[in-house]
Amino acid sequence: MPLPAGFEKRLWAAADQLRANSALQPSEFATPVLALIFLKYAEHRCAEAERQRAPSGRRGGAGAGDGRAGGVLFVPEEARFSRLLRLPEGADIGGALDDAMRAIEAENEDLEDVLPKTYGRFDARTLEELLQLFGAIPEDVEGDVFGRIYEYFLGNFAPRTLQKGGEYFTPSSVVRLIVEIIEPYHGRIYDPCCGSGGMFVQSANFIAEHRKRPSDEIAVYGVEKVAQTLRLARMNLAVHGLSGDIREANAYYEDIHDQVGKFDYVMANPPFNQNAVDRERLKGDRRRFPFGMPSVDSANYLWIQLFYSALSASGRAGFVMANGASDARGSELELRRRLLQTGAVDVMVALGSNFFYTVTLPVTLWFLDRGKARGAREDKVLFIDARRVYRQVDRAHRDLSPAQIELLANIVRLYRGEEPEDLHGSGELLKQRFPGGRYADVPGLCKAATRGEIEAQGFSLNPGRYVGVAGRVPEDVDLKGRLEQLNEELTRLSGEAREIEAKIAENVAALLGA
Repeated sequence: MPLPAGFEKRLWAAADQLRANSALQPSEFATPVLALIFLKYAEHRCAEAERQRAPSGRRGGAGAGDGRAGGVLFVPEEARFSRLLRLPEGADIGGALDDAMRAIEAENEDLEDVLPKTYGRFDARTLEELLQLFGAIPEDVEGDVFGRIYEYFLGNFAPRTLQKGGEYFTPSSVVRLIVEIIEPYHGRIYDPCCGSGGMFVQSANFIAEHRKRPSDEIAVYGVEKVAQTLRLARMNLAVHGLSGDIREANAYYEDIHDQVGKFDYVMANPPFNQNAVDRERLKGDRRRFPFGMPSVDSANYLWIQLFYSALSASGRAGFVMANGASDARGSELELRRRLLQTGAVDVMVALGSNFFYTVTLPVTLWFLDRGKARGAREDKVLFIDARRVYRQVDRAHRDLSPAQIELLANIVRLYRGEEPEDLHGSGELLKQRFPGGRYADVPGLCKAATRGEIEAQGFSLNPGRYVGVAGRVPEDVDLKGRLEQLNEELTRLSGEAREIEAKIAENVAALLGA
Protein backbone atom coordinates (compact mmCIF):
# COMPACT_ATOMS: atom_id res chain seq x y z
CA MET A 1 0.00 0.00 0.00
CA PRO A 2 1.17 3.58 -0.62
CA LEU A 3 1.65 6.01 2.23
CA PRO A 4 -1.16 8.45 3.04
CA ALA A 5 -0.68 11.92 1.55
CA GLY A 6 1.60 14.07 3.70
CA PHE A 7 2.65 11.12 5.88
CA GLU A 8 6.36 12.01 5.83
CA LYS A 9 5.53 15.61 6.76
CA ARG A 10 3.43 14.49 9.74
CA LEU A 11 6.18 12.14 10.91
CA TRP A 12 8.71 14.95 10.71
CA ALA A 13 6.51 17.41 12.58
CA ALA A 14 6.03 14.94 15.44
CA ALA A 15 9.73 14.02 15.62
CA ASP A 16 10.79 17.67 15.51
CA GLN A 17 8.39 18.45 18.35
CA LEU A 18 10.04 15.72 20.43
CA ARG A 19 13.45 17.20 19.64
CA ALA A 20 12.29 20.67 20.67
CA ASN A 21 11.23 19.29 24.05
CA SER A 22 14.56 17.55 24.64
CA ALA A 23 17.91 18.97 25.70
CA LEU A 24 19.60 17.71 22.53
CA GLN A 25 20.79 19.86 19.64
CA PRO A 26 19.61 18.97 16.09
CA SER A 27 23.07 17.59 15.26
CA GLU A 28 22.84 15.24 18.24
CA PHE A 29 19.30 14.19 17.35
CA ALA A 30 19.69 13.58 13.62
CA THR A 31 21.69 10.36 13.42
CA PRO A 32 19.84 8.47 16.19
CA VAL A 33 16.46 9.36 14.64
CA LEU A 34 17.59 8.37 11.14
CA ALA A 35 18.88 5.11 12.62
CA LEU A 36 15.41 4.36 14.01
CA ILE A 37 13.96 4.74 10.50
CA PHE A 38 16.69 2.37 9.36
CA LEU A 39 15.81 -0.10 12.14
CA LYS A 40 12.15 -0.12 11.12
CA TYR A 41 13.16 -0.61 7.49
CA ALA A 42 15.49 -3.49 8.35
CA GLU A 43 12.71 -5.39 10.09
CA HIS A 44 10.40 -4.67 7.15
CA ARG A 45 12.92 -6.18 4.70
CA CYS A 46 13.41 -9.21 6.95
CA ALA A 47 9.64 -9.75 7.13
CA GLU A 48 9.41 -9.53 3.33
CA ALA A 49 12.13 -12.17 2.97
CA GLU A 50 10.33 -14.48 5.39
CA ARG A 51 7.03 -14.10 3.50
CA GLN A 52 8.76 -14.97 0.22
CA ARG A 53 10.17 -18.14 1.76
CA ALA A 54 6.87 -19.23 3.31
CA PRO A 55 5.57 -21.34 0.36
CA SER A 56 8.68 -23.53 0.46
CA GLY A 57 7.38 -25.25 3.57
CA ARG A 58 10.41 -24.39 5.66
CA ARG A 59 9.84 -23.85 9.32
CA GLY A 60 11.27 -21.21 11.62
CA GLY A 61 12.38 -17.65 11.11
CA ALA A 62 15.09 -16.32 8.85
CA GLY A 63 18.68 -17.11 9.62
CA ALA A 64 21.70 -14.92 9.00
CA GLY A 65 22.74 -16.98 6.00
CA ASP A 66 19.27 -16.68 4.47
CA GLY A 67 19.28 -12.91 4.68
CA ARG A 68 22.73 -12.48 3.22
CA ALA A 69 22.05 -14.93 0.41
CA GLY A 70 19.03 -12.88 -0.62
CA GLY A 71 20.82 -9.55 -0.33
CA VAL A 72 18.66 -8.70 2.69
CA LEU A 73 19.83 -7.27 5.99
CA PHE A 74 19.74 -9.86 8.75
CA VAL A 75 18.06 -8.57 11.90
CA PRO A 76 18.48 -10.80 14.97
CA GLU A 77 15.51 -11.18 17.29
CA GLU A 78 16.86 -8.84 19.97
CA ALA A 79 17.10 -6.04 17.37
CA ARG A 80 13.57 -6.35 15.97
CA PHE A 81 11.66 -3.08 16.02
CA SER A 82 8.48 -4.88 17.07
CA ARG A 83 10.25 -6.36 20.11
CA LEU A 84 11.49 -2.93 21.15
CA LEU A 85 7.92 -1.62 20.92
CA ARG A 86 6.82 -4.30 23.40
CA LEU A 87 9.40 -3.52 26.08
CA PRO A 88 7.72 -3.40 29.51
CA GLU A 89 7.18 -0.15 31.37
CA GLY A 90 10.31 0.95 33.21
CA ALA A 91 12.65 -0.94 30.87
CA ASP A 92 15.98 0.61 29.86
CA ILE A 93 14.92 1.59 26.34
CA GLY A 94 18.18 3.44 25.62
CA GLY A 95 20.26 0.42 26.56
CA ALA A 96 18.00 -1.88 24.53
CA LEU A 97 18.38 0.33 21.44
CA ASP A 98 22.16 0.47 21.81
CA ASP A 99 22.20 -3.34 22.08
CA ALA A 100 19.97 -3.64 19.02
CA MET A 101 22.33 -1.49 16.93
CA ARG A 102 25.33 -3.58 18.08
CA ALA A 103 23.50 -6.81 17.22
CA ILE A 104 22.73 -5.64 13.66
CA GLU A 105 26.32 -4.51 13.11
CA ALA A 106 27.60 -7.87 14.33
CA GLU A 107 25.52 -9.67 11.69
CA ASN A 108 26.03 -7.26 8.76
CA GLU A 109 29.61 -6.41 7.78
CA ASP A 110 28.65 -3.38 5.66
CA LEU A 111 27.25 -1.69 8.78
CA GLU A 112 30.22 -2.21 11.09
CA ASP A 113 30.72 0.92 13.26
CA VAL A 114 27.94 2.72 11.36
CA LEU A 115 24.93 2.72 13.69
CA PRO A 116 24.70 5.03 16.74
CA LYS A 117 24.91 3.66 20.30
CA THR A 118 24.13 6.88 22.12
CA TYR A 119 20.49 6.36 23.02
CA GLY A 120 21.35 6.61 26.72
CA ARG A 121 21.45 10.39 26.19
CA PHE A 122 17.71 10.43 25.46
CA ASP A 123 15.13 10.36 28.21
CA ALA A 124 12.96 7.22 28.25
CA ARG A 125 9.74 9.05 27.39
CA THR A 126 11.22 10.61 24.22
CA LEU A 127 12.54 7.22 23.07
CA GLU A 128 9.22 5.56 23.73
CA GLU A 129 7.39 8.23 21.73
CA LEU A 130 9.89 7.96 18.85
CA LEU A 131 9.41 4.19 18.71
CA GLN A 132 5.64 4.64 18.66
CA LEU A 133 6.00 7.31 15.96
CA PHE A 134 7.97 5.16 13.53
CA GLY A 135 5.98 2.11 14.52
CA ALA A 136 3.04 3.85 12.82
CA ILE A 137 4.62 3.23 9.40
CA PRO A 138 2.34 0.58 7.88
CA GLU A 139 3.65 -2.99 7.68
CA ASP A 140 2.47 -3.56 4.10
CA VAL A 141 3.94 -0.52 2.37
CA GLU A 142 5.17 -0.86 -1.20
CA GLY A 143 8.12 0.57 -3.09
CA ASP A 144 10.86 2.79 -1.71
CA VAL A 145 8.77 4.13 1.18
CA PHE A 146 11.52 3.99 3.79
CA GLY A 147 13.97 5.61 1.39
CA ARG A 148 11.51 8.46 0.86
CA ILE A 149 11.04 8.93 4.60
CA TYR A 150 14.80 8.78 5.24
CA GLU A 151 15.47 11.35 2.51
CA TYR A 152 12.68 13.60 3.80
CA PHE A 153 14.13 13.57 7.32
CA LEU A 154 17.67 14.05 6.01
CA GLY A 155 16.53 17.07 4.01
CA ASN A 156 14.76 18.59 7.00
CA PHE A 157 17.68 18.02 9.36
CA ALA A 158 20.04 19.53 6.78
CA PRO A 159 19.47 23.27 7.37
CA ARG A 160 19.89 22.73 11.13
CA THR A 161 23.09 20.69 10.98
CA LEU A 162 24.82 21.32 7.64
CA GLN A 163 28.40 22.41 7.27
CA LYS A 164 29.20 25.48 5.15
CA GLY A 165 28.75 24.75 1.46
CA GLY A 166 26.34 21.86 1.83
CA GLU A 167 29.01 19.24 2.39
CA TYR A 168 26.75 16.40 3.42
CA PHE A 169 23.45 17.09 1.72
CA THR A 170 22.74 18.34 -1.79
CA PRO A 171 19.11 19.28 -2.46
CA SER A 172 17.46 16.35 -4.19
CA SER A 173 16.18 18.33 -7.19
CA VAL A 174 19.74 19.44 -8.01
CA VAL A 175 20.97 15.85 -7.72
CA ARG A 176 18.13 14.58 -9.90
CA LEU A 177 19.03 17.11 -12.60
CA ILE A 178 22.66 15.96 -12.56
CA VAL A 179 21.55 12.33 -12.80
CA GLU A 180 19.08 13.01 -15.63
CA ILE A 181 21.76 14.73 -17.70
CA ILE A 182 24.56 12.17 -17.29
CA GLU A 183 22.13 9.19 -17.58
CA PRO A 184 23.87 6.54 -15.43
CA TYR A 185 22.11 3.51 -16.90
CA HIS A 186 24.88 0.99 -16.29
CA GLY A 187 28.41 0.97 -14.87
CA ARG A 188 30.59 2.22 -12.03
CA ILE A 189 29.58 5.44 -10.24
CA TYR A 190 32.04 7.47 -8.16
CA ASP A 191 31.63 10.38 -5.76
CA PRO A 192 34.87 11.46 -4.04
CA CYS A 193 33.01 13.75 -1.60
CA CYS A 194 29.86 11.70 -1.25
CA GLY A 195 28.29 13.23 1.86
CA SER A 196 25.17 11.29 2.75
CA GLY A 197 25.13 9.39 -0.56
CA GLY A 198 22.40 11.29 -2.39
CA MET A 199 24.08 10.95 -5.79
CA PHE A 200 24.02 7.15 -5.49
CA VAL A 201 20.42 7.04 -4.32
CA GLN A 202 19.13 9.27 -7.12
CA SER A 203 21.09 7.20 -9.67
CA ALA A 204 19.32 4.10 -8.38
CA ASN A 205 15.96 5.90 -8.61
CA PHE A 206 16.73 6.87 -12.22
CA ILE A 207 17.46 3.25 -13.13
CA ALA A 208 14.34 1.98 -11.35
CA GLU A 209 12.24 4.57 -13.19
CA HIS A 210 13.53 3.07 -16.44
CA ARG A 211 12.36 -0.37 -15.31
CA LYS A 212 15.63 -1.96 -14.38
CA ARG A 213 16.95 -3.19 -11.05
CA PRO A 214 19.69 -0.85 -9.73
CA SER A 215 21.67 -3.60 -7.99
CA ASP A 216 22.05 -5.33 -11.39
CA GLU A 217 23.13 -2.20 -13.24
CA ILE A 218 25.44 -0.08 -11.08
CA ALA A 219 28.30 -0.39 -8.61
CA VAL A 220 28.89 2.61 -6.34
CA TYR A 221 32.17 3.89 -4.92
CA GLY A 222 32.58 6.84 -2.61
CA VAL A 223 34.92 8.80 -0.37
CA GLU A 224 33.86 10.87 2.65
CA LYS A 225 36.27 12.51 5.07
CA VAL A 226 33.82 13.01 7.99
CA ALA A 227 33.13 9.79 9.88
CA GLN A 228 29.68 10.86 11.07
CA THR A 229 28.59 11.76 7.54
CA LEU A 230 29.95 8.45 6.25
CA ARG A 231 27.62 6.67 8.68
CA LEU A 232 24.65 8.61 7.30
CA ALA A 233 25.65 7.57 3.77
CA ARG A 234 25.91 3.88 4.61
CA MET A 235 22.54 3.93 6.34
CA ASN A 236 21.08 5.82 3.37
CA LEU A 237 22.32 3.17 0.95
CA ALA A 238 20.99 0.37 3.14
CA VAL A 239 17.55 1.98 3.47
CA HIS A 240 17.38 2.19 -0.33
CA GLY A 241 18.43 -1.44 -0.73
CA LEU A 242 21.90 -0.56 -2.07
CA SER A 243 25.41 -1.50 -1.07
CA GLY A 244 28.64 0.15 -2.09
CA ASP A 245 32.33 0.65 -1.42
CA ILE A 246 32.33 3.91 0.54
CA ARG A 247 35.41 4.70 2.61
CA GLU A 248 36.58 7.37 5.01
CA ALA A 249 39.47 9.38 3.56
CA ASN A 250 40.52 12.79 2.24
CA ALA A 251 40.17 12.60 -1.54
CA TYR A 252 42.86 15.22 -2.14
CA TYR A 253 45.63 13.18 -0.60
CA GLU A 254 44.40 9.56 -0.70
CA ASP A 255 43.58 7.70 -3.90
CA ILE A 256 41.95 4.78 -2.10
CA HIS A 257 39.91 3.61 -5.12
CA ASP A 258 42.81 3.82 -7.60
CA GLN A 259 40.54 6.21 -9.43
CA VAL A 260 42.33 7.20 -12.66
CA GLY A 261 40.33 6.14 -15.72
CA LYS A 262 38.22 3.74 -13.67
CA PHE A 263 34.69 5.11 -13.56
CA ASP A 264 31.84 5.38 -16.03
CA TYR A 265 30.17 8.18 -14.07
CA VAL A 266 31.35 10.76 -11.55
CA MET A 267 28.85 12.89 -9.61
CA ALA A 268 29.72 15.29 -6.81
CA ASN A 269 28.98 18.45 -4.88
CA PRO A 270 32.40 19.46 -3.54
CA PRO A 271 32.84 22.19 -0.92
CA PHE A 272 32.96 25.55 -2.67
CA ASN A 273 36.16 27.64 -2.83
CA GLN A 274 37.88 25.48 -0.21
CA ASN A 275 41.27 26.84 0.87
CA ALA A 276 44.27 25.60 2.87
CA VAL A 277 44.81 22.50 0.70
CA ASP A 278 48.49 21.51 0.78
CA ARG A 279 49.21 21.75 -2.94
CA GLU A 280 52.87 20.84 -2.38
CA ARG A 281 51.73 17.31 -1.48
CA LEU A 282 49.87 17.05 -4.79
CA LYS A 283 52.36 18.53 -7.27
CA GLY A 284 53.89 15.22 -8.31
CA ASP A 285 50.55 13.53 -8.95
CA ARG A 286 50.06 14.25 -12.66
CA ARG A 287 47.77 11.25 -13.10
CA ARG A 288 45.00 12.69 -10.91
CA PHE A 289 45.88 16.35 -11.59
CA PRO A 290 46.87 16.24 -15.27
CA PHE A 291 46.57 19.99 -15.94
CA GLY A 292 48.74 21.15 -13.03
CA MET A 293 48.33 23.06 -9.78
CA PRO A 294 46.44 26.35 -9.43
CA SER A 295 48.47 29.10 -7.80
CA VAL A 296 45.43 30.52 -5.97
CA ASP A 297 44.36 29.17 -2.59
CA SER A 298 41.16 27.55 -3.86
CA ALA A 299 40.47 23.85 -4.43
CA ASN A 300 37.88 24.30 -7.18
CA TYR A 301 40.24 23.29 -9.98
CA LEU A 302 41.72 20.49 -7.91
CA TRP A 303 38.23 18.97 -7.66
CA ILE A 304 37.56 19.49 -11.38
CA GLN A 305 40.75 17.60 -12.24
CA LEU A 306 39.91 14.80 -9.82
CA PHE A 307 36.55 14.36 -11.52
CA TYR A 308 38.05 14.47 -15.03
CA SER A 309 40.87 12.04 -14.32
CA ALA A 310 38.55 9.48 -12.69
CA LEU A 311 36.54 9.03 -15.89
CA SER A 312 36.96 6.14 -18.29
CA ALA A 313 37.52 6.85 -21.99
CA SER A 314 33.76 7.22 -22.50
CA GLY A 315 32.83 8.37 -18.99
CA ARG A 316 30.55 11.24 -18.01
CA ALA A 317 30.74 13.55 -15.00
CA GLY A 318 28.28 16.00 -13.48
CA PHE A 319 29.12 18.23 -10.52
CA VAL A 320 28.27 21.46 -8.71
CA MET A 321 30.65 24.42 -8.81
CA ALA A 322 30.65 27.96 -7.47
CA ASN A 323 29.92 30.42 -10.29
CA GLY A 324 33.33 32.04 -9.91
CA ALA A 325 35.07 28.91 -11.26
CA SER A 326 33.50 29.46 -14.71
CA ASP A 327 35.24 32.83 -15.18
CA ALA A 328 38.27 32.55 -12.87
CA ARG A 329 41.38 34.22 -14.23
CA GLY A 330 45.12 33.68 -13.79
CA SER A 331 46.30 30.12 -13.28
CA GLU A 332 42.73 28.81 -13.15
CA LEU A 333 42.03 30.24 -16.62
CA GLU A 334 45.00 28.27 -17.94
CA LEU A 335 43.73 25.07 -16.30
CA ARG A 336 40.29 25.69 -17.80
CA ARG A 337 41.82 26.23 -21.24
CA ARG A 338 43.65 22.90 -21.00
CA LEU A 339 40.46 21.15 -19.96
CA LEU A 340 38.57 22.67 -22.91
CA GLN A 341 41.29 21.50 -25.30
CA THR A 342 40.55 17.88 -24.36
CA GLY A 343 37.06 18.23 -25.86
CA ALA A 344 35.52 16.74 -22.70
CA VAL A 345 33.49 19.78 -21.55
CA ASP A 346 29.95 18.91 -22.63
CA VAL A 347 27.25 20.99 -20.91
CA MET A 348 27.18 23.95 -18.52
CA VAL A 349 23.96 24.79 -16.63
CA ALA A 350 23.57 28.00 -14.61
CA LEU A 351 21.16 27.71 -11.67
CA GLY A 352 19.73 30.62 -9.73
CA SER A 353 20.18 31.52 -6.09
CA ASN A 354 18.62 29.94 -2.98
CA PHE A 355 18.74 26.29 -4.01
CA PHE A 356 21.06 25.35 -1.14
CA TYR A 357 20.34 25.57 2.57
CA THR A 358 23.49 27.32 3.75
CA VAL A 359 24.68 29.10 0.61
CA THR A 360 22.26 31.46 -1.13
CA LEU A 361 24.48 32.41 -4.07
CA PRO A 362 23.81 30.85 -7.50
CA VAL A 363 25.84 27.88 -8.74
CA THR A 364 26.80 26.27 -12.04
CA LEU A 365 26.49 22.59 -12.91
CA TRP A 366 29.39 21.28 -15.01
CA PHE A 367 29.09 18.20 -17.22
CA LEU A 368 32.03 16.41 -18.79
CA ASP A 369 31.88 13.64 -21.40
CA ARG A 370 35.19 12.10 -22.38
CA GLY A 371 33.45 10.08 -25.10
CA LYS A 372 32.29 13.17 -26.98
CA ALA A 373 35.90 14.10 -27.82
CA ARG A 374 35.67 11.57 -30.64
CA GLY A 375 32.23 12.56 -31.91
CA ALA A 376 30.27 15.28 -33.67
CA ARG A 377 30.09 17.44 -30.53
CA GLU A 378 33.86 17.48 -29.96
CA ASP A 379 34.19 21.17 -30.80
CA LYS A 380 31.05 22.34 -28.99
CA VAL A 381 29.75 23.04 -25.50
CA LEU A 382 26.05 23.39 -24.70
CA PHE A 383 25.27 26.33 -22.40
CA ILE A 384 21.93 26.46 -20.56
CA ASP A 385 20.87 29.48 -18.50
CA ALA A 386 18.32 28.04 -16.04
CA ARG A 387 18.42 30.90 -13.56
CA ARG A 388 14.76 31.65 -14.26
CA VAL A 389 13.69 28.02 -14.05
CA TYR A 390 12.67 27.16 -10.49
CA ARG A 391 9.82 26.48 -8.10
CA GLN A 392 9.53 28.60 -4.95
CA VAL A 393 9.42 26.28 -1.93
CA ASP A 394 9.22 28.99 0.72
CA ARG A 395 10.38 32.56 1.10
CA ALA A 396 14.04 31.57 1.32
CA HIS A 397 14.33 28.38 -0.76
CA ARG A 398 13.76 27.16 -4.29
CA ASP A 399 13.89 23.83 -6.07
CA LEU A 400 13.07 22.32 -9.47
CA SER A 401 9.84 20.47 -10.15
CA PRO A 402 10.04 17.02 -11.84
CA ALA A 403 8.73 18.59 -15.07
CA GLN A 404 11.37 21.34 -14.96
CA ILE A 405 14.15 18.79 -14.34
CA GLU A 406 12.94 16.71 -17.27
CA LEU A 407 12.69 19.79 -19.51
CA LEU A 408 16.31 20.79 -18.85
CA ALA A 409 17.51 17.22 -19.34
CA ASN A 410 15.50 16.98 -22.57
CA ILE A 411 17.27 20.05 -23.96
CA VAL A 412 20.50 18.11 -23.48
CA ARG A 413 18.97 14.98 -25.03
CA LEU A 414 17.92 16.92 -28.13
CA TYR A 415 21.40 18.44 -28.35
CA ARG A 416 22.93 14.95 -28.18
CA GLY A 417 20.53 13.60 -30.81
CA GLU A 418 18.68 11.43 -28.27
CA GLU A 419 14.93 10.96 -27.88
CA PRO A 420 13.37 13.24 -25.22
CA GLU A 421 11.40 11.73 -22.34
CA ASP A 422 7.97 12.63 -21.01
CA LEU A 423 7.67 10.71 -17.75
CA HIS A 424 6.98 13.84 -15.67
CA GLY A 425 4.84 16.06 -17.87
CA SER A 426 7.53 18.09 -19.65
CA GLY A 427 6.27 17.35 -23.18
CA GLU A 428 4.26 20.53 -23.63
CA LEU A 429 7.02 22.71 -22.14
CA LEU A 430 9.52 21.18 -24.56
CA LYS A 431 7.19 21.63 -27.54
CA GLN A 432 6.74 25.33 -26.73
CA ARG A 433 10.49 25.91 -26.86
CA PHE A 434 11.44 23.42 -29.61
CA PRO A 435 8.38 23.18 -31.88
CA GLY A 436 10.34 21.36 -34.56
CA GLY A 437 11.31 18.55 -32.19
CA ARG A 438 15.01 19.21 -32.85
CA TYR A 439 17.64 21.12 -30.92
CA ALA A 440 18.02 24.81 -31.81
CA ASP A 441 19.55 27.69 -29.87
CA VAL A 442 16.89 29.56 -27.86
CA PRO A 443 17.86 33.13 -26.86
CA GLY A 444 17.93 33.49 -23.11
CA LEU A 445 17.82 29.72 -22.55
CA CYS A 446 20.42 27.70 -24.47
CA LYS A 447 23.26 28.00 -26.94
CA ALA A 448 25.64 25.44 -28.45
CA ALA A 449 28.93 27.37 -28.71
CA THR A 450 32.03 26.33 -30.63
CA ARG A 451 35.45 26.24 -29.08
CA GLY A 452 36.36 29.29 -31.18
CA GLU A 453 33.46 31.24 -29.68
CA ILE A 454 34.55 30.17 -26.20
CA GLU A 455 38.13 31.27 -26.85
CA ALA A 456 36.81 34.64 -28.03
CA GLN A 457 35.16 34.99 -24.62
CA GLY A 458 38.44 34.40 -22.79
CA PHE A 459 37.64 30.70 -22.26
CA SER A 460 34.74 31.61 -20.01
CA LEU A 461 32.28 28.81 -19.22
CA ASN A 462 29.61 31.15 -17.88
CA PRO A 463 26.32 30.37 -19.72
CA GLY A 464 25.19 33.99 -19.42
CA ARG A 465 27.93 35.05 -21.85
CA TYR A 466 26.56 32.86 -24.64
CA VAL A 467 22.78 32.40 -24.46
CA GLY A 468 21.85 36.05 -24.84
CA VAL A 469 18.95 37.73 -23.09
CA ALA A 470 15.27 36.85 -23.41
CA GLY A 471 14.38 39.31 -20.69
CA ARG A 472 16.04 40.87 -17.71
CA VAL A 473 16.86 38.39 -14.95
CA PRO A 474 15.27 39.82 -11.81
CA GLU A 475 17.58 40.90 -9.03
CA ASP A 476 15.70 39.18 -6.21
CA VAL A 477 18.47 37.88 -3.97
CA ASP A 478 18.40 39.00 -0.38
CA LEU A 479 21.13 41.05 1.28
CA LYS A 480 22.88 37.97 2.65
CA GLY A 481 22.95 36.39 -0.80
CA ARG A 482 24.32 39.54 -2.40
CA LEU A 483 27.04 39.81 0.23
CA GLU A 484 28.04 36.19 -0.39
CA GLN A 485 28.28 36.87 -4.12
CA LEU A 486 30.45 39.93 -3.47
CA ASN A 487 32.61 37.93 -1.07
CA GLU A 488 33.10 35.25 -3.71
CA GLU A 489 34.18 37.89 -6.22
CA LEU A 490 36.52 39.45 -3.66
CA THR A 491 38.08 36.03 -3.00
CA ARG A 492 38.68 35.52 -6.71
CA LEU A 493 40.18 38.99 -7.20
CA SER A 494 42.38 38.57 -4.11
CA GLY A 495 43.71 35.33 -5.58
CA GLU A 496 44.56 37.07 -8.83
CA ALA A 497 46.25 39.89 -6.91
CA ARG A 498 48.41 37.35 -5.04
CA GLU A 499 49.42 35.77 -8.35
CA ILE A 500 50.45 39.16 -9.74
CA GLU A 501 52.37 40.01 -6.57
CA ALA A 502 54.22 36.69 -6.76
CA LYS A 503 55.20 37.30 -10.39
CA ILE A 504 56.38 40.83 -9.62
CA ALA A 505 58.47 39.50 -6.72
CA GLU A 506 59.99 36.86 -9.02
CA ASN A 507 60.85 39.47 -11.66
CA VAL A 508 62.36 41.83 -9.09
CA ALA A 509 64.42 39.02 -7.61
CA ALA A 510 65.63 38.04 -11.09
CA LEU A 511 66.60 41.63 -11.89
CA LEU A 512 68.43 42.09 -8.61
CA GLY A 513 70.17 38.75 -9.07
CA ALA A 514 71.31 39.81 -12.52
